[in-house]
Amino acid sequence: MSSATHPFADGVPVQSPAIPLDEFHSILFPGQRRQPLISLPPPCFKDLNLDQIVDAITADREEYDLKPFFYSHLEDPDTIRYRQAVMRDLQAPAVRAVVEVFAGSMRAMRSHREQAQKLHHPRQQERSFLEAVLTYCDTVILLGRELASLAFASRGLAGLQRYLAHYLASEAFLTLERDARHLLDALGQVTYSMLIRDNRIEVREYTPTADISIAIDRTFEKFRQGEVRDYLAQFHEWPNMNHVETAVLDMVAQLYPETFAGQRAFCTRHERFIDQRLRDFDREVQFYLAYLSHIEPLQAAGLPFCYPGVRDDDKAVSARDTFDLALAGKLVKSGSELVCNDFELSGKERILMVSGPNQGGKTTFARLFGQVHHLACIGCPVPGSHAELFHFDRIFTLFEKQERPGDLRGKLQDDLLRTRDILERASGRSLILINEIFSSTTAADAAFLGQKIMRRVIDLDAICVCVTFIHELAEMGESVVSMMSCVDPDDPSRRTFRVVRKPADRLSYALSIARKHRLTYDCVKERVQP
Repeated sequence: MSSATHPFADGVPVQSPAIPLDEFHSILFPGQRRQPLISLPPPCFKDLNLDQIVDAITADREEYDLKPFFYSHLEDPDTIRYRQAVMRDLQAPAVRAVVEVFAGSMRAMRSHREQAQKLHHPRQQERSFLEAVLTYCDTVILLGRELASLAFASRGLAGLQRYLAHYLASEAFLTLERDARHLLDALGQVTYSMLIRDNRIEVREYTPTADISIAIDRTFEKFRQGEVRDYLAQFHEWPNMNHVETAVLDMVAQLYPETFAGQRAFCTRHERFIDQRLRDFDREVQFYLAYLSHIEPLQAAGLPFCYPGVRDDDKAVSARDTFDLALAGKLVKSGSELVCNDFELSGKERILMVSGPNQGGKTTFARLFGQVHHLACIGCPVPGSHAELFHFDRIFTLFEKQERPGDLRGKLQDDLLRTRDILERASGRSLILINEIFSSTTAADAAFLGQKIMRRVIDLDAICVCVTFIHELAEMGESVVSMMSCVDPDDPSRRTFRVVRKPADRLSYALSIARKHRLTYDCVKERVQP
C-alpha cells in the first residue's frame, strides 16, 4: 500500500477501467477540456475582498484543497454554462442529499486508508485496507442506485449517471467487490480458542464448549431482586495492538495461513482500487457544495442570487440588485441592512465613472463589479436578481495604497508605476477597476493625469470602473457613464449607499458636514459674538 500527504494528491492509488464513455471526465469541465489551475490568488483578490470570500467558502473543507478552483477564471463560456447547469441540479434537495451522503462515505473510506497507513502491524493494516475497499464499494453502489432514480438537466451529472452505470457493470469493479466480499467471508470463518495459564497464552483451533455465563445467570436468577448494577467490564478498542494482541494475531494466522495469505494478496492486487474519475468527482463536487452552503444563509435573509449570462462577443453588461458578497456576510450576521445597487453599460459605453461624497459606498460599488464578474466567470451564481456580464481575460485593480515608511519612492510615483504596468498588460477584454488614486497631488495635476490614463483606457476599449473625486473625468466622451453615490435629500450628511446613474453635480458636500458639526458661517458667528 502506498501513502500520500494529501488525500487528493496525484500519488493516491487510483484505477481507471476501460469504459468507452468519453463524454464524462470531470464535474467541473466538459469533455476533456480540463484547464490548468493556479495555486495562488490573483493580484486583484485582495483589493476586491475576494480573498475573504474564498476563505469563508472553503473554511470547513480544507481537505479538498478547493481554493485553486475559485482562483482560476474559466477560459470559455461553454465551461461556465456547464458549471451553472450542475449548480442548478445540485440546488434540488434530493440531488444534493445524495451527493452529500456520497461525500461523507468517501470521507469514511479515506479515514480507513489513513488509519491503515498509521498502524504498525501488517495484518492489521491489511484489515483496515479491506474495510476501506468495502466502504468504497458500498458507497459507489449506493451512489449509482440513487443517481439512476433522478433526472438531470446538466451534462455533468447526466454524464456521471451514465458513467457510473457502466463502471458498476465493469469487470474491474465486479472483481474488486467480489474479492472483497469473499475475503470478508473467509475472515468471518476464522475461529480459535485461547488457553491462558499463568503468563502463557496458547492459541488452538476452536473447540465448541458450553457457555458458562449462561449457566451462571440461570443459577443466580432466583436471587435477583429488581434492577441490579451492571458489573460487566468495558473493553476498549485502541487503534494499535499491544504486543500480546500482536502475538495472538500471529498465532491465529499460523492456524489459517491460506486466509491471511489471501488477505495480503488482495491488498497487493487491488492497491489501486479507487476509480480516477470518481476520486476527482469526490473532490470537485465540493466546489459546488461549498458555494451553495455559503450563500444559503444570505438567500434565507432575502438576498437575491442569479445565474448570469456571460458573453465574450458583447461588452454590454448589467446587473440588478447586486451587492458586495464579503460585506453581505458580515452584515447578515450582525442583523444590519444591506443596500443593493444596479449598473449597466450598453452600446459604446465602457466606463463607469463613480463620484460622490466620502464613505458613500463608491469603493464597495467598484468591488462588487469585480466580484460578480469573477464569480460569473468561474460558473457560480452571482449576487443580484439579474445579470448579463462580459467574459473578461483578466481583472486589474488600481486601488489606493498607504505609503510604507521603508519605501524609497513616494505615493504619486508608486501610483504612476502601477498604472503604467496595468496599461501595458491590459487588453480590450480586460476589466480595469480604479479607486481614488492620485490623491497625494494637487487637484489640477490629478485631473491632468487622470485624463491621460482614461484616454488610454478608452483607446484600449476595455471595461472600466473608476472611483474618483475628479469630476472632469465624467465628461470625456460617449464611452463614459457618470454615476454618483447618493445622500438623503433631507439630511445631506446621511449616506444612502445607493449608487445611481446621474451626472456629477460637482458638490463636495462640505456644507452638509459643516452643518452637522455646527461649523457653518452663521453657527460660528453665533458662538463668537459677545
